[in-house]
Amino acid sequence: MFNRIVFINRLLDCAPSQNPQTLHADKLGSYPSLCSNNMTLRIHGIPASRAIRPLWAATELGLAFDHVMTDYKGGHTRTPEFLALNPNGHIPALEDDTPAGKVVVWESMACSLYIAKAHGKGDGSDLSCANLKEEGEALRWAFWVMTEMEKDALTVLMHRMAMPEAERKADLAEAAEGRLRVPLRVLEGVLSSQAAQGHEYLCSNRFTVADLCVASVGMWIRPSSGLMTEFPLTAAWLKRCLDRPAHQAARKLGR
Repeated sequence: MFNRIVFINRLLDCAPSQNPQTLHADKLGSYPSLCSNNMTLRIHGIPASRAIRPLWAATELGLAFDHVMTDYKGGHTRTPEFLALNPNGHIPALEDDTPAGKVVVWESMACSLYIAKAHGKGDGSDLSCANLKEEGEALRWAFWVMTEMEKDALTVLMHRMAMPEAERKADLAEAAEGRLRVPLRVLEGVLSSQAAQGHEYLCSNRFTVADLCVASVGMWIRPSSGLMTEFPLTAAWLKRCLDRPAHQAARKLGR
């Protein structure tokens, strides 16, 4: 069943009299940014999963989209219909009806980067990349956080908070926290350099898709009070990102 989410602020940018195919090219020139009263975007997944990433990106941009509440439990990702969409049998997945044809994207970071690229304005007014420098940084940070942090961050989340207390293993959480200190020193150093320039975010002085990608993994380490104390700039940056109204709204989708 579809939970249709319509964000008025996005629709106000599109006059009802406009041709739905009216497009404006973003500054990077690769993909058109769609501005239409017809929803083209469909996101499969639930907020309590990696699907929060594209859901957050779409919400941050104020897009109108169809949210398909596809749980990763109960065999919902193993149906023939879903496997035709994503043969890996994982959420999230997205479908986007574009003038060039239907686009299908899997993998949470790829989905988030795609949404920012295809649907953002690309002019520095939203989370989409405004130039090639920002695009390079967004790609770098998205790959970095998946390689350097995600596995251990998930271990911290599970064994510090998510699992029933009797099943948590403190030694696994502590080992993961020890490994996470290496990438967190990198993140803390970049945030320190940015702060010295008067910037509160990773790529500029505004929230971008790079922040979204890293914060969506970094939020899993917040149950570690030790890491949050040891890396105060990271803790403050995470709070800024996760307190954003779009993130809070995305977490409530489907409720």
